[in-house]
Amino acid sequence: MRKLMWLTLGFGLACALCAYWLEKGTVLALAAFAWAVCLTIRQRRLSRLGLLVWGLAAGCSWFSLFHMWFLSPVISLDGNQKPAVIFAQDYSTPTKYGSSVSGRMEYEGKSYAVYAYLDGDQEVCPGDTISGTFRFRVTVPGGEEEATYHRGDGVFLLAYQVDEVTRTPCQNPSWREYPAVLRKEAGKLLQETFPEDTSPFAKALLLGNTEDLDYKTDTNLKISGIRHVAAVSGLHVSILFALLSFATFRKPFLTALLGFPLLLLFAATAGFTPSVNRACIMSGLMLLAQLFRKEYDGPTALSFAALCMLIVNPLVITSVGFQLSAGSVAGIYCFSPAIRKWLYDLLPKAKGWRGKLVRWFVASVSISLGALVFTTPLCAMYFGTVSLIGVVTNLLTLWMIGGIFYGILAVCLVGQIFMPGASALAKILALPIRLVLFLADILADVPLSAVYTRSCYVTAWLVFVYVLLIFFLLGKNRKPALLAGCACLGLCIALLASWAEPLLYSTGITVLDVGQGQCIVLQCKGKTFLVDCGGDSDTRTADMAAQTLLSQGISRLDGLILTHTDADHAGAVENFLSRIAADVLILPPVPIETAVSADTELLFAAENLELSFEGGKITVYRGITEEKSNENSLCVLFETENCAILITGDRGSFGEQMLLRNADMPDVDILIAGHHGSKNSTSEALLQTVRPEIVCISAGRDNPYGHPAPELLNRLEDFGCQIYRTDLQGDIIIRR
Repeated sequence: MRKLMWLTLGFGLACALCAYWLEKGTVLALAAFAWAVCLTIRQRRLSRLGLLVWGLAAGCSWFSLFHMWFLSPVISLDGNQKPAVIFAQDYSTPTKYGSSVSGRMEYEGKSYAVYAYLDGDQEVCPGDTISGTFRFRVTVPGGEEEATYHRGDGVFLLAYQVDEVTRTPCQNPSWREYPAVLRKEAGKLLQETFPEDTSPFAKALLLGNTEDLDYKTDTNLKISGIRHVAAVSGLHVSILFALLSFATFRKPFLTALLGFPLLLLFAATAGFTPSVNRACIMSGLMLLAQLFRKEYDGPTALSFAALCMLIVNPLVITSVGFQLSAGSVAGIYCFSPAIRKWLYDLLPKAKGWRGKLVRWFVASVSISLGALVFTTPLCAMYFGTVSLIGVVTNLLTLWMIGGIFYGILAVCLVGQIFMPGASALAKILALPIRLVLFLADILADVPLSAVYTRSCYVTAWLVFVYVLLIFFLLGKNRKPALLAGCACLGLCIALLASWAEPLLYSTGITVLDVGQGQCIVLQCKGKTFLVDCGGDSDTRTADMAAQTLLSQGISRLDGLILTHTDADHAGAVENFLSRIAADVLILPPVPIETAVSADTELLFAAENLELSFEGGKITVYRGITEEKSNENSLCVLFETENCAILITGDRGSFGEQMLLRNADMPDVDILIAGHHGSKNSTSEALLQTVRPEIVCISAGRDNPYGHPAPELLNRLEDFGCQIYRTDLQGDIIIRR
């Protein structure tokens, strides 16, 4: 049956190629089929390579058919406005501009999952019908805009409300709405019974609902390497399966009788996420193996689960959850046995309770290390973080997670009968939850608990480690200690290079690609300042800024300056300050709620301010009035021995004229275009006065404001400025 593994590997590779690089895989499918036939005829049997190629051919063919039959109709909807009827499948959730809800709609005789964005605070319940005119956007390649992550979850359409919509409440809820109702009621019960500091983690552990986790806690879980416990995955299914086996006394028929509906209900309650689907299919195969007294083969079960999911939705290969889930299990199957054997040989032999402790330690470490082999590069690519302390954190905390999970289930069951009893049990469970969160907090604060791929040197180190691993696996005389030693030495070199690089230059500026917002790092001879911290996503912006600084060994800023308090300039400040403190926080003289540490000096720039340091100075120019408006943005002039940088916030031409009238501005080397490249900012008067060599524009891709404006770009070209744009080039890094 291991042949299925090679067939699935080829099938998945074909789906990945078509999903990421090819709209249709017809040509590739024909080529793969021809090659597969030649290999089969030549070898007269299906070798591993032959199965791989046959899987590649089948995957390309299936993707082409799926695209033609199922995706092409919705691609034709992209960018169009049409009346539609959407059947809600969940409760609506609030957004910045209204609310959103998941549902389904019929189009050309097919049913499609859709995510609808509604205006206002409309409360939608499962089973409700929403009728109206919507503007549609497809989430798959082939549309006018970039593909989105929704396609991995099987959601191929986004619907945006255009005119008034009509909501028809559901009169007779069906069984399809029950999982969503159960999920909401369970979340509500956990919110009521658990203490405030532990209820978000309880909901995340049982339901995968991480919306209530604060940024600091979520970041601690990521850095410490146990973020997977807060996202319903195979770990939770395995815990549930163990409980089921214990409750049925491991009787195969009784376990299967109760197991299949329980797995289906759990998957539905968790929202049929790819990671849960994978785990439930594998658990179902284990039930069948026990029922028919057959041997259960893990790699074959994983291959079967992945193949089923790829057939249902070939684009599931793009799901981060699916990749991490399948990668962790594949790593455990491939590498954990060898790691376990090496650790047994390395550790002294023991009997009794010491022997049990050694076996537990070896099993835990080998499973954690095996899972990390394939998930580490995925976490580095998607989250920019490589946890170095994850094995330790898993060792200290995972033994508690099963008991906490069972306790949360008990709270939900007792809460249906006796709420005071559920509250008492929840207060007891809060103790181990606090311990888990405390350990995650402590370990996340350990120096070098994680490294970040915002540093090109760390990225190079990670590539180096995997090249070493490949040579290690191909070699005959394997020495794990030598592999670990080379990896540690490479990491030390990468970190030294990352920390030393900013010190080699007199002046540095980094304009981070935060989308439609602004976040700028200014550096001079060991001094580091941040100007603004806001963008499309507060979480992503805070992560980018913190990881950029931490990758350079900077854990505290000399100063943080906010030009004004709009969300696209200041929305991520609170999250950022929870990770990196600042000596001075300079704000415009308007009311603002920002949590700062006691050792941070808070300054409101009602007058011009000047901060001097070795090698240069920063001048902060106050706004025109104390009102909250773009024209009152603070302006920042950063002057060093060999460079002058001007930042004008969101000021328009009037605000720029007032700046020139009230201050004697020098020629500057670098100018940050005002208001993200608006046509009314970075005026001709400002350009004539400061005469910048380089102009940097911080703007989001496909933003609705049309930034940067063609008028501005023409103006900059007339002045002979070099233009750099975050929407085209990503992060802008200039060193002098």
